Amino acid sequence: MSNVLSQLEPKLVFKYFEEITRIPRCSGKEKAISDYLVEFAKKHNLEFIQDEVYNVIIRKAATPGYEQAPTVIIQGHMDMVCEKNKDTVHNFETDPLKLQIKDDMLYATDTTLGADNGIAIAYALAILSSKDIPHPSIEVLMTVEEETGLKGAAALDAKNLKGKLLINLDSEEEGKLLVSCAGGVRTRHILPVIWEIPNKGLIPYLIRIKGLKGGHSGMDIHKGRGNANKLMGRLLNDLSFSFNYFIKEINGGSKMNAIPREADAIILIDPANSSKLQSKIDEWHTIFKNELRVSDPGITIQLEKIQDDVAKVFSKETKDKAIASLVLIPNGVQSMSMDIKGLVESSTNLGVVTTTEKTISFESAIRSSVKSLKYNILHQSKKIASVIGAEFIADSDYPEWQYQPDSKLREICERVYKEKFGVNPKIIAIHAGVECGLLKEKKENLDMISFGPDMYDVHTPKEHLSISSTQRTWEYLLAVLKEIKK
Repeated sequence: MSNVLSQLEPKLVFKYFEEITRIPRCSGKEKAISDYLVEFAKKHNLEFIQDEVYNVIIRKAATPGYEQAPTVIIQGHMDMVCEKNKDTVHNFETDPLKLQIKDDMLYATDTTLGADNGIAIAYALAILSSKDIPHPSIEVLMTVEEETGLKGAAALDAKNLKGKLLINLDSEEEGKLLVSCAGGVRTRHILPVIWEIPNKGLIPYLIRIKGLKGGHSGMDIHKGRGNANKLMGRLLNDLSFSFNYFIKEINGGSKMNAIPREADAIILIDPANSSKLQSKIDEWHTIFKNELRVSDPGITIQLEKIQDDVAKVFSKETKDKAIASLVLIPNGVQSMSMDIKGLVESSTNLGVVTTTEKTISFESAIRSSVKSLKYNILHQSKKIASVIGAEFIADSDYPEWQYQPDSKLREICERVYKEKFGVNPKIIAIHAGVECGLLKEKKENLDMISFGPDMYDVHTPKEHLSISSTQRTWEYLLAVLKEIKK
């Protein structure tokens, strides 16, 4: 098997990163990567715990001179967002990622790279397997299902953790120390479908919105990028005022925590309205091109006559409720922080719409750094579901991580960064969920920080990782560990 990354520095980090790109680790399917970590621990004679949900803790004793230093937890998550373009042939459950190096950047080929958060695993394994890196006693904690609601961290028994300092390696911008994050909750509207048999002679058309950039539903929500599901709702709602049509299905997005890049709808119309439909598609193509000319200039709306024999369509009541759901379910930035300039305080993302034999589901990710505002959006969504007649489900609720003014770990990280790079790091809060909030709730005395190398377009097939930043962040991590001695 080829080793694409064998010449990259730091060699040990990229060796392990390449190894894990060959192991399936989509959210909810982490057993293989969890077992890999267990086998690693056995091979290196390290103490480990693998819990019932496949979280893994691996312990390594302090190196000489660091026996009295506090134990440091190095933390990240095993799972990755498995995204690919519709025309990409790749099975995430069996196929290794196809890695590419382009100048200073590392990509996968037409899929997500999984640097979020595979780089944390690679850093941790490099430290655990090393024999010449000075460090306090180490607890490596790797959790499952972070990307789908922090489920691994939620299930973790904190009694298994001995450390009081925690370095989370799930950040994506070098030179920024993360000290606070938003909490979140996932919601689903489940709308029952009433079917009816369509009149004969109707023509089926596929409407497809594509070409959007998408992105992380927290980190990129402020960039004004188009949400394919919401755009489809606007288009379908407007068509209702122009002529009668029927809907067979609506589908959009694939991950609750990713801004949807594509959405499809199959509709049936009278042949006499074909030119009107084309005219409306052209009109909305122009509208969206104008509205999203900066954030999503690549947006397109495709209209295709299809040959499917459509045996049933939504009833008028179901059609109206489905469109109402697309239009009314909250989406995007809801409030901005008054304390931290430029920080999104609250938002929500209508990430996935799915039509099945019995239901249409609308799945959203709500985020806020203020608990009461998070629940305000949730209650608003719940009221919409009640009015429309949809079942409402809320789960994967996780807490925010509040800023800690007297963090000794932050002081060390700031001082080491300034000494090493000659500039002060930026102290930031983000509008995204990291596991620190849940871990702090479970173990109140934890002193925490989060940092990581530069990575871009995470949660999309364009995800890429800076090679030079990966090396600098590695050297910085080792310098921080070396400094934690008292």
